[in-house]
Amino acid sequence: MAAELTIGKLADAAGVNVETIRYYQRRGLLDEPKKPLGSHRHYAPEQTKRVRFIKRAQALGFTLDEVGALLTLDAAYCCTETRALADRKRTLIERKMADLAAMHKVLCELVRQCDTGDGGASCPIIDVLTKD
Repeated sequence: MAAELTIGKLADAAGVNVETIRYYQRRGLLDEPKKPLGSHRHYAPEQTKRVRFIKRAQALGFTLDEVGALLTLDAAYCCTETRALADRKRTLIERKMADLAAMHKVLCELVRQCDTGDGGASCPIIDVLTKD
């Protein structure tokens, strides 16, 4: 059996900092082992996999609340519900991408107007932002 890890070794193995481990514990995403009298807490090596799971889920846009739901679904072997959660997240990301594309288009046009302007006192970007 692999040796148990201190919090620092767990953080290093998972590619996060110690405060991230503590934060996940406060959020209930990671169990906090009991502290032996006069010693350090020790984490099972499998906790590295859990921390990496949390970070990967966050990288895909899942909130920590959603990550908690994913962890619960994993423990219950609920693939259908997990798929539904992932599909809702995908739909949300698509909406955000469309919103960002629209914002990009407007900003490109405003910058173009500034570039082709006569350098007068009125700035097209400021004008748009101050209109009622």
